[in-house]
Amino acid sequence: MKSQPLWLALLCSALIQPLQAAPLSQSAQTDPVHQAGDGVIRLYGPGGPDTALKRAAAAFQQETGIPVEVTAGPEHSWRDRAVKDADLIFAGAEQSMSAYLQSYPFLDRKSAHAYYLRRSVIAVQKGNPARITGVEDLINRPLKVVVTEGLGSYNTSGTGLWEDVAGRKGKLADVQKLRRNIVAFEQGSGASFRAFTHQQADAWITWVHWPLNHQDKADFVEIEPERRIYRGLLITKAQGADASTQRFIDFIDSPQGEPFFAQDGWTR
Repeated sequence: MKSQPLWLALLCSALIQPLQAAPLSQSAQTDPVHQAGDGVIRLYGPGGPDTALKRAAAAFQQETGIPVEVTAGPEHSWRDRAVKDADLIFAGAEQSMSAYLQSYPFLDRKSAHAYYLRRSVIAVQKGNPARITGVEDLINRPLKVVVTEGLGSYNTSGTGLWEDVAGRKGKLADVQKLRRNIVAFEQGSGASFRAFTHQQADAWITWVHWPLNHQDKADFVEIEPERRIYRGLLITKAQGADASTQRFIDFIDSPQGEPFFAQDGWTR
């Protein structure tokens, strides 16, 4: 058997070495490049909870002179920046924060904490033309309903909300009937709101701050107490966060900061 020419052996070695090294490389989410502490408190998280956080941030900045930046939206829109300079990550549900803790090793797991809760409601078109009075209508009437889901690949506080609401009484038929009325399973609340408005759906099962912050386009109906779901606003600090970060968290958690969240329906 002939031995391989030297040039061929060298070529094979050059091709194989990068392949062998590939598993050692890390994704953008796990690269040890996070460097906060630049004098600006930077928060990243989903749309929805951001409105209250931005009001609180503006008041805190005016009082202390410490700049605070809140960036919100789908995770893919802020992920790369958060990896570099996030001081805080916020989420709209425990399951959402658990996913962030898994994705971003620079977060201090022990600092994850829920500061407020908000309730689920039924967003309806202005004036409630379908005359919806509660979840029983969504189950028993032929209505067009939009719901929010992660669909297995998207981090959103709305994942499973509609099912929790429909199944609260332990009646399988309630879940089955509501599912038949769903016209859109959307990834994230922003996409759900767009589907609700563009499709002129009768209802969207969501969180109270969405219709409160879009009163020009939606009203809301309270969900029956026995079906109502609450999920929290969670905030987690980054390791090496700016020194003034805890001061901002304390402001959020204080009686002084509470009104900015109460305005959006957040409670304790």
